[in-house]
Amino acid sequence: MASVENERSRVIPKPQRVDDVPGIPPYLIEKLREKNNSVALVIPVINEGQRIINQIKKIEILAPKIDLIIADGGSTDESSIFFRSQNDFVSTVLTNYGDGKLSEQLRMAFHYCLVSGYKSVITMDGNDKDGESGINEILAALWQGFDFVQGSRFIKGGTARNTPLFRLLAIRLIHAPLTSLAAKRWFTDTTNGFRGISIKIFMDKNIAYNREVFNSYELLAYLPIRAAQLGYKCLEVPVSRCYPFKQEVPTKIKGFKGPTNLVLILLRAVFGRYNPH
Repeated sequence: MASVENERSRVIPKPQRVDDVPGIPPYLIEKLREKNNSVALVIPVINEGQRIINQIKKIEILAPKIDLIIADGGSTDESSIFFRSQNDFVSTVLTNYGDGKLSEQLRMAFHYCLVSGYKSVITMDGNDKDGESGINEILAALWQGFDFVQGSRFIKGGTARNTPLFRLLAIRLIHAPLTSLAAKRWFTDTTNGFRGISIKIFMDKNIAYNREVFNSYELLAYLPIRAAQLGYKCLEVPVSRCYPFKQEVPTKIKGFKGPTNLVLILLRAVFGRYNPH
């Protein structure tokens, strides 16, 4: 018990602010634990409340071989306090000082993982829809040498539960086929942010993730297409994604404008508009 108490009461270093890195939004690093693993699990969040709290507790029980990094877009709810109280499991809290959109949070997190010496990064949404067992599926593929690992609820072993019909049709009939056409390999679940990515991809100047053009959902569409085009080893592994039954869908993509923007972003990625020139 004494060792546990000592672990919980250890001194937390002073937060460090990162500024003036080209292509990276300014952000704050709150390092709660030392780096213990070669793979980082990055969870982008903004005001996910009890959903992310429940999710972190389930991941802790699973105890995967990862360092958990929260990429916070500026949460002001109870989850913000929870992250910083979890220095026995949460490794680092990164806070974005941009406008908090997804690709900004990812650029911030990818930069931190790159300079911190991680070999791979797993990304996972923070709204408690993704089954935590998928972390180990993605980890296994990364350890086997795959560079881009897409979690899919639609392949054998995957689970899709209560997926809204409009989303299901959009993924299966539009997003996945167009992504696959551009990538020249078959992907089935291309809007799913549950992925594993080798750090080699973030070091590749022919990908160049660290550009301000990536602001909202651009990296979600761009990375699988560009990684496959450049010959990186890609794989899909089974994961589960479960929406709450007869409840409000936990998502930041709402109304008519949200899905329309996703399609426009996808078309730009398909036609190479995000490729570095």
